[in-house]
Amino acid sequence: MSHTIATDICEGVADCVEACPVACIHPGPGKNAKGTDWYWIDFDTCIDCGICLQVCPVEGAILPDERPDLQKTPQ
Repeated sequence: MSHTIATDICEGVADCVEACPVACIHPGPGKNAKGTDWYWIDFDTCIDCGICLQVCPVEGAILPDERPDLQKTPQ
């Protein structure tokens, strides 16, 4: 099971992007509900290592579960 970035909690810090060993975290288009940049995790590529969760400074932005209801992805 992969991790999830909660789109409307993410603040676009992007520490997770550099830390991800499989490059499964991508920028989302536009801004989220907070008016910040945001990122999303490709569930098919994520290896569930948890590094993103460890490096993210925004509490609650990354969840250790696959929650497509909380993560928007580009259409």
